[in-house]
Amino acid sequence: MRTLCASTLIGEFFVIGFAGLVAMKDPDLSMSTVWTVSGIGMFLCLLLCGLVTRPGGIALGWALQVLLIASGFVVPSMFVLGAAFAALWWASVHYGRKVDEAKARFAAQADASAPDAA
Repeated sequence: MRTLCASTLIGEFFVIGFAGLVAMKDPDLSMSTVWTVSGIGMFLCLLLCGLVTRPGGIALGWALQVLLIASGFVVPSMFVLGAAFAALWWASVHYGRKVDEAKARFAAQADASAPDAA
């Protein structure tokens, strides 16, 4: 699960950076505000790559997805991109858990069928 979720978060890292470039064209926003918010979002993506397998990591990832969709109020294309990444996040969590369960079953079968080395 960690690999799939981290891949999604790295993709979001770049999307947030590019959204910051688009948001800079808005005359109502200062450059420091745009890059502070974008920088925090990008940092959270990197931080969550390491926290995915810890308690609460998935919930924080969902919170990031909600914030990414909400950023559509500043950069309208982020509504679509945020929804796409939320779907990718769901798939990463859902199928990542299935892969982890299959690996655990395979390891348990391998341990059960291995002859004792004693």
